[in-house]
Amino acid sequence: QVQLVESGGALVQAGGSLRLSCAASGSIFSIGAMGWYRQAPGKQRDVVASITSGGRTTYADSVKGRFTISRDNAKNTVYLQMNNLKPEDTAVYYCNAYITTRNGMSSMYYWGQGTQVTVSS
Repeated sequence: QVQLVESGGALVQAGGSLRLSCAASGSIFSIGAMGWYRQAPGKQRDVVASITSGGRTTYADSVKGRFTISRDNAKNTVYLQMNNLKPEDTAVYYCNAYITTRNGMSSMYYWGQGTQVTVSS
């Protein structure tokens, strides 16, 4: 079994900062790309940032220069540092990872349960 557990969501004022964490655990052989998505009420889930196993990063235009994604491969953890937060960043943030399991060596994308980020104006 594989689990992704996010943490770090909170209520913060505009201009503030938050750091989200997502730790993968279970029968993991390897982890490929990891990413963060967000979903605001009534909207679709959109990608925020992603990072390859080698550390190459991509960002949505709306967060470039404000958010930074990073990972600690030894801890199977991905982070999202969010600075200069805006009310439009309010959403449930989900982490996503492409994981190969030890049992049967199957590979698939896994999702975390989500963490709420609310930015007040």
